Amino acid sequence: QVQLVESGGASVQAGGSLRLSCVASGYSHYYRFHMAWFRQAPGKEREEVASISPGAGEQYIAESVKGRFAISRDDPERTIDLQMTDLKPEDTAMYYCARGANAWARPLGPQGYSFWGQGTQVTVSS
Repeated sequence: QVQLVESGGASVQAGGSLRLSCVASGYSHYYRFHMAWFRQAPGKEREEVASISPGAGEQYIAESVKGRFAISRDDPERTIDLQMTDLKPEDTAMYYCARGANAWARPLGPQGYSFWGQGTQVTVSS
């Protein structure tokens, strides 16, 4: 079955950096699917942080993290990474990796992603 496993979460001080990774398995043609990173803080809705299209030709970065976060994918390794710099306390959240529901199709919001990882915690202290 499809599995997404995140890693790289940690507790850091404001201004620090982290790199999150997500490894996908259990399905073929990895390169055909949109992938994304979401986050959810306690008491808040799940927020799409960044997403990347098949071939990495289209990338979305949320306004709240633009200029600080970057998303990348390595199709042979079946991974997507989220490079996070200049972290702020408001970046504290559980971060989730997600895969689009259908090959090639751009997901429309969280409901367009059908597979999710278990999450990795990022905590930023001031």
